[in-house]
Amino acid sequence: MGGDVSMPTPFHDGGDERLERGRRCYEHHAWREARDLLTACDATTPLDVADLERLAVASFLSGEDETSDDAWRRAHQRYLASKDRSGTARCAFWLGFRLLNAGDLPSADGWIARLERLVREAPDISTEYASLFYLTGLLAVFTADLPRAENDLGRSVRIADACGDPDLSALARLALGRVLIFRGDVSRGVRLLDEAMVAVVAGETSPVVVGDSFCTAIDACHDVLDVRRGQAWTAAFGRWCDTQPDLVPYAGLCLVHRAEFLQLKGAWVEAMAQAGLARKRLSSPAVQPSLGAAIYQQGELLRLRGRFDDAERHYREASNHGRDPQPGLALLRLAQGRHDAAVHGIDRALAEADALVSRPQLLAACVEIMLAVGDVPAARAACAELVEAARALGSPMLAAVSDRATGAVVLADGDARAALAPLRRASSGFRALEAAYDLARTGVLIARARRVLGDEEGARFELEAARAALEGLGARADVKALDGPDRGREAAADRLLTGRELQVLRLVARGLTNRSVGVELGLSERTVDRHVSNIFAKLGVSSRAAATALAYESDLL
Repeated sequence: MGGDVSMPTPFHDGGDERLERGRRCYEHHAWREARDLLTACDATTPLDVADLERLAVASFLSGEDETSDDAWRRAHQRYLASKDRSGTARCAFWLGFRLLNAGDLPSADGWIARLERLVREAPDISTEYASLFYLTGLLAVFTADLPRAENDLGRSVRIADACGDPDLSALARLALGRVLIFRGDVSRGVRLLDEAMVAVVAGETSPVVVGDSFCTAIDACHDVLDVRRGQAWTAAFGRWCDTQPDLVPYAGLCLVHRAEFLQLKGAWVEAMAQAGLARKRLSSPAVQPSLGAAIYQQGELLRLRGRFDDAERHYREASNHGRDPQPGLALLRLAQGRHDAAVHGIDRALAEADALVSRPQLLAACVEIMLAVGDVPAARAACAELVEAARALGSPMLAAVSDRATGAVVLADGDARAALAPLRRASSGFRALEAAYDLARTGVLIARARRVLGDEEGARFELEAARAALEGLGARADVKALDGPDRGREAAADRLLTGRELQVLRLVARGLTNRSVGVELGLSERTVDRHVSNIFAKLGVSSRAAATALAYESDLL
């Protein structure tokens, strides 16, 4: 295809039967066999430049990055010696592409600089310029210069379309779509993803571009919690990966995404199996950048099943491989009763997450943690930001998550009746998305609201359904939490607190000072002080936050 970035397709003359077999294996996407045969031929007689490109691609797709880079460099030198500008630029592009995605920005920038020099003599509307603007745009993404990224990727899209290059057109559209999502223009960004994926799913792009495109699109779905698109594209990606058993860099990430969506649907055993396969695939023959994501996913599943020590080990290992262990680690600390560590962990993660799409899952965890420690104002503030993010991102899943958080905060404020509307919306949303675990946890909140309103029968029905679902999932920690950490002590506290003390406790849980509680109930501040001291003594706690947390855990409110 002349100066485009697609892989070469025509065969070249060669007398070695192994060479022809290697080429056939390449055409049939048997990457490891193609790599081995082409490498064996190269050891006898140096490959021609087109076969060097085949070797580079087959090596990359079978996880041999060093072999791939070496083949691209050799092909680059051959094209340079023959003054083939298009071939020289193509090799520089794929080297820059691989290094950028591996996080080696200095080396990638060196090849971008070389490509910039190579394209000076090319026409303005040429594949060489489209490839340059794609790489400079991608580099700007990695260095957090989103305005520059949007500008350069937009230029790459326009030039690639004019040149009729399907590979660059898809790559640049997907990268631009993700940048727009990060900048808050979600609807336009998702539309670009949809358009690019039409070409990818139809098989109009080369194998490296197919793998990279699926990963980019599915990662974007994960960012905005777009479950329906994510599930559809993950299924299509899985079918593509299944036809290529030798595939390494993209197949492993595909398994991670499968695990994430299986977890959402409640198939936790299968999700753990997929995460384990992903970990194995991403660890060998060389460690891939997505390994941390696979280990984190294992940690999440272990935490949900109550295996806290194993979960903690996995979160630590995920961190060692570059994956921030939040919000999972903060939620683990909460489940372990280490409330200060949970609060510090989620606060740190939120302080470092400045992009719209990186905050919603952290905010949802923040609401849960702050309510558990009795900091209702902090939970309310996090919930307000979560609601705004859900509106901006337009994800049904995120809408349900924000509705549940809203209901939980309103319930903590003492207005059980008002809490039911958002909680029921959340329940309907999770049910439509087949999000079994989230549906069950929302049912627990609805049961608490109904109990406060005196609807004991309705509360019991909700709680029985939620408990059955959680037991079926194997969510041992959640089932245990339904009974509280020390049900005997809580039941005793329930019997010991007077009606007036319960009134005081409800207002304390809302964050009111003793003076404000007195104004609300028509009592002197001294009387309220005495009630608060009695409440602390009966509950066996020493702070307002601890009293509030215990009250919610035992349904005293």
